[in-house]
Amino acid sequence: MTKDDVFAILKDILVKEFDLEPAAVTPEAALGPDLDLDSIDAVDLIVKMKQYTTEKIDPALFKNVKTVQDVVEIIFPLIKVQ
Repeated sequence: MTKDDVFAILKDILVKEFDLEPAAVTPEAALGPDLDLDSIDAVDLIVKMKQYTTEKIDPALFKNVKTVQDVVEIIFPLIKVQ
């Protein structure tokens, strides 16, 4: 799985679960200002991404996350090999 694959999964979750417009979900999109996601939404996102990872996702890793690409960079090393 590539980082592009992780982005595609993440985008799909953000569109379906958080009712975001697909065009709004770009790697550069800021989670708060651009996508209007708050800390509760971030926890929900972690839970949704958990099914794709081999390890537990440490919420502390998300402390400095600002963009969708930041999420991809954190999740990518934890992804299950397929």
